[in-house]
Amino acid sequence: MSINLLLAAVILMNFLLVATGRAVQLVRRVALQGMILGLILLLLHDEWHIHVLLMAGSTVAIKGAVIPWLLAQALSRTKEAKSPTPYVGYTLSLILLAGSTFLAFLLARKLPLQVGMLGTLFIPASLATLFTGFLLLITRRRALLQVVGYLVLENGVFLFSLLLVKNMPLLVETGVLLDLVVGIFIMGIVINHIQQAFDSQDTKRMSDLKE
Repeated sequence: MSINLLLAAVILMNFLLVATGRAVQLVRRVALQGMILGLILLLLHDEWHIHVLLMAGSTVAIKGAVIPWLLAQALSRTKEAKSPTPYVGYTLSLILLAGSTFLAFLLARKLPLQVGMLGTLFIPASLATLFTGFLLLITRRRALLQVVGYLVLENGVFLFSLLLVKNMPLLVETGVLLDLVVGIFIMGIVINHIQQAFDSQDTKRMSDLKE
């Protein structure tokens, strides 16, 4: 399977993430994107040594299974049947994402890459995924959906780190995964406090607080 094909799948998944407001669909799609990243990591190496298999397996397990399962469990315990309307509509979000993806392709032609990375979609996919995560973070009102945005944002950072994977493999991959676990742990605590305080995950309600 071609790496470019998997990177194109990551870009397609960005559009599918922005196009829906259903929490269940978002969790499933970010899980699939995480599994794709694990496959990309595996295909970047000509020889599959034990540390390569471990890192690819842990990426698929953490990004594609463990964290989405935790999000699904949190979703099942919430009382909201429908996600609040986002600050920016889905159509406009798709237009913004399409524009940013186009700019990412233009920028990729200007940046110098290693010989092995020339002709790949790493830069466009990385930048587009970063913007997708940022878009989900600032436009979604439900706290759990903002956590999904953080996951997508981190997926973009992970793609960037893969550009250096052959020079600093274990350091780069372990550091990114550690940041991800810590970030999800912190945001899980925040969601729990929001749910207890407001009986809802709509972050807009926090603006109603008065001194």
